[in-house]
Amino acid sequence: MPLYKNQTLQIYNSLSGEKELFTPINEGNVGMYVCGPTVYNNVHLGNVRTFMSFDVIFRYLRHLEYKVRYVRNITDVGHVVDDVDEGEDKIAKKARIEQLEPMEIVQRYTVDFHSILSNYNFLPPSIEPTATGHIIEQIEIVQQIIDNGFAYETNGSVYFDIVKFNKTHHYGKLSGRNIEDMLANTRDTEGQSDKKNAQDFALWKKAEPEHIMRWPSPWGIGFPGWHLECTAMSTKYLGEKFDIHGGGMDLKFPHHECEIAQNEACTGHSPVNYWMHANMLTLNGKKMAKSTGNNILPGEIFTGESPFLTKAFSPNVARFFMLQAHYRSVLDFSNDAILAAEKGFTRLMEGIHLCSEIETSPTSSLDVMSWKQNCYNAMNDDFNSPILIANLFEGIRLVNVLNDKRETITASDLSELKNTLEVFTFDVLGIKNEKTSNDTTHKLEGVIEMLIEMRKAARENKNWALSDEIRDNLLALDIQLKDGKEGTSFTF
Repeated sequence: MPLYKNQTLQIYNSLSGEKELFTPINEGNVGMYVCGPTVYNNVHLGNVRTFMSFDVIFRYLRHLEYKVRYVRNITDVGHVVDDVDEGEDKIAKKARIEQLEPMEIVQRYTVDFHSILSNYNFLPPSIEPTATGHIIEQIEIVQQIIDNGFAYETNGSVYFDIVKFNKTHHYGKLSGRNIEDMLANTRDTEGQSDKKNAQDFALWKKAEPEHIMRWPSPWGIGFPGWHLECTAMSTKYLGEKFDIHGGGMDLKFPHHECEIAQNEACTGHSPVNYWMHANMLTLNGKKMAKSTGNNILPGEIFTGESPFLTKAFSPNVARFFMLQAHYRSVLDFSNDAILAAEKGFTRLMEGIHLCSEIETSPTSSLDVMSWKQNCYNAMNDDFNSPILIANLFEGIRLVNVLNDKRETITASDLSELKNTLEVFTFDVLGIKNEKTSNDTTHKLEGVIEMLIEMRKAARENKNWALSDEIRDNLLALDIQLKDGKEGTSFTF
């Protein structure tokens, strides 16, 4: 019997504003689409947090033995500046500034995106389609929406008719916005004269002569609107109705609202059962923004080359830090916060490795199965990773109690304890098991002991600079020295 049969998973649905029992459309199968990056620049840390949230969701669904098709797209065309219909395509603008072909920009930053996610130990999605690879599907959807009477063509561009759509449907049901209020509060901006209403959004845009990325269509040479690609790719690979659609909170409006409208206008029904949105990441209590300098790139965490950091941190520690907050909560990144996370991470790793040294007994005085179910209960409650982590630390407390011989445990219960700790830490949370082989560990420990002796000699000779240099260089490698009465010990 698959594991999901024995667990009751609830998901917070942004559409209803409530936690709902998760029931997939097809039993045992889950279709999940997540809006991917626009590859015109380095992926920022807030994006990493969003994708990490859905990586954990993907991992847990697979752990429950669902067959999951996870689709995460690459936006390589059609995403214009400030996410409105006027302006220059971000990728085309970057290509013009750097005097490169747009696809060179796309390739450079797609490689960067994959490299960063690989460092953070992300699982690859089942399918990673690109917008430029699905122009035909996008054109077909535009034509269907026109045929159904919810779009109109003007001067080579096609716009979605929100007012007409809203007469028979509800535009704004995801974001809670009122169409009448939006129309009343919208100021006229340049380029909107082709629209019937200011809130109408582009399904297809006419390409001006200077526009680099362009394709033929029934309405002339142009390029797709940026909302359209996700409708085309999600339905192509997951069907007209699928289980989960995710993304950052900032995409709820207008992007996801427009996706719902496009799908309903095309097929007559809403596309998704569960809408999920990850919250934002702040830096030292303020919004991250490159323009203000309050910004840190994901790779800078690994090198420590940031004014916001006192040292480098491993990808494992950075991942562990991010998962200490629920995906729907705002997470504030700071040097102090990630230092604290590093200590917790070290304690968790040490506890897991200590499991191998526990002595077993004919009887158990601990209720391991109840603790194990608490781990499941945390993830079943809308993928509550901080509660799961709290339960994992409770498991580590049990390990320490057993190691001190204050409680007893049978071999089978110890195996259950160890396996549960490892499964939820490594498989579900996606922490990489960095435990090296015994031989390699022994050699590394020998080198560290040699450096400790060199540091000891430096301190005896009052060569404080060398002493500090040895300590700091080891710390940069996540090897922490601890000076005590009995001498210097280390952890890594």
